[in-house]
Amino acid sequence: MKRICMKTKEELKIDIENVLNVLRQGIAMHGGNVELVDVDGETGIVQVRLQGSCVGCPMSDVTLKAGIEDTLKEMIPEVKEVVQVV
Repeated sequence: MKRICMKTKEELKIDIENVLNVLRQGIAMHGGNVELVDVDGETGIVQVRLQGSCVGCPMSDVTLKAGIEDTLKEMIPEVKEVVQVV
């Protein structure tokens, strides 16, 4: 499998956390949070865990895909997909 990420896993995690820190402000306004669980530099898949009021919220899929995933993909080209883990 061809490596798509030229950054180390730790560099990628730092970049993702920096973007998530900005996104967390908006999510926190609704009583939620997002935790970075893991990132795979080979596939570009980021695993996150939604917390607080995001758990069980009917809009959490929109927050995950249209909010978190779209922003991470725009800001960090190595990110290809964001998936939620429990």
